[in-house]
Amino acid sequence: MSRAVNSVLIAVSIIAAATVGFGAYRVMHAKPVAPPPPAAAAEEPDTSVASSAPVPQMRPVFSLEDADGKSRSITEWDGKTLVINFWATWCAPCRREIPMLKSLSAARAAQDVVVIGIAVDFRDKVLPYAKEAGINYPLLIGEEDGLDAATAFGLGSIGLPCTVFVDAKGRIVTAHLGELHADQADLIVDTILDVNRGAISIEAARTRIAAGMKAPERKNS
Repeated sequence: MSRAVNSVLIAVSIIAAATVGFGAYRVMHAKPVAPPPPAAAAEEPDTSVASSAPVPQMRPVFSLEDADGKSRSITEWDGKTLVINFWATWCAPCRREIPMLKSLSAARAAQDVVVIGIAVDFRDKVLPYAKEAGINYPLLIGEEDGLDAATAFGLGSIGLPCTVFVDAKGRIVTAHLGELHADQADLIVDTILDVNRGAISIEAARTRIAAGMKAPERKNS
């Protein structure tokens, strides 16, 4: 397949994802998505994720190039609490999230929390924008590969932005569809840190997060 045809296919895939995603965003703006229970315990199929694939229990393994063109494996951050943000330069809510993600990265670094941005976009668009925005956290870039990474998380048809939260054991605790706000991020990260300390089970953590995200007094609703 020629590079020109390949680029067209990538653009069509991204536009299709955006169309589906922004429609879902309006309906599910503040709804966290938790992985389904283990298959042995599940009696009915999970329907909490508007996706073409089930959300896995564990963070998938994949590699993408960073801003310097170096291949980086997600396993590089094993043992850390991960905030994995899928975004693109053409996505307005994605752009609005970046200042919050920068602050989160700086404030939580001492707690072994790592924010990772995965740009599902063209490198020649991402690099200048990332420089302009002053992104201070690890940035991975993938066109088709970025879409493949999203699919591996079960996010293939959800759209952007979408942020996946992973505990120190590599378990996917929850995912948030749509623009993420600082109070939401703090709620989720604080809860995952409790999981890491053994103060709360991952099931109880998902319940706490879901309740907190629905609370009427939550700011930035």
